[in-house]
Amino acid sequence: MTDIQERDPIARFNGIFEQAKALPRELLPEPTAFALGTVDESGQPSVRILLLKHVDEQGFVFYTNFQSRKGRELLASRRAALCFHWQHLEMQVRVEGDAQPVSDAEADAYFASRARGSQIGAWASIQSSVMARPGDLEARVREVEQRFEGKSVPRPPHWSGFRVAPERIEFWRNMPSRLHVRHVYTRDGAAWRVEQLYP
Repeated sequence: MTDIQERDPIARFNGIFEQAKALPRELLPEPTAFALGTVDESGQPSVRILLLKHVDEQGFVFYTNFQSRKGRELLASRRAALCFHWQHLEMQVRVEGDAQPVSDAEADAYFASRARGSQIGAWASIQSSVMARPGDLEARVREVEQRFEGKSVPRPPHWSGFRVAPERIEFWRNMPSRLHVRHVYTRDGAAWRVEQLYP
């Protein structure tokens, strides 16, 4: 079966994703890493690397501080672009779609699974804000540690996740002479339309 015969882009993504996760860590230390693109109110794009936490038919899920630059931009525009690149597989997947916050229950469950240090950090960091003095972050960490000493750390109200419901997914495979194979899936109601693009 050729790639373009796969009509379900999520199933296709998961097949490649499993291959990436099976690679030795010395070749691919973090197979869940992807570049997230957002845009501000002036149209200025911004890109950073995040980690994918879940993917299914509803979309691609990641978590962040809603007060960060990416959080603010996603809440304002509800638009996102993701790019996965697995060099050793010579594969790239690009996703574009609508970004909506996950449910409180989902965010609570994932936050509870994080290491305690990461939970403390979510409270202590005023993400994307200017730090007035060196050492301010460490001081905030100590304050949060004291506040929750001997207690479980609840999820901060400003910390949650987004689910990007894909409207377009493009699969790119490296080929000799730069004659790469590109297949783009576009949401067409409940189904997907798939087409091949020139490289």
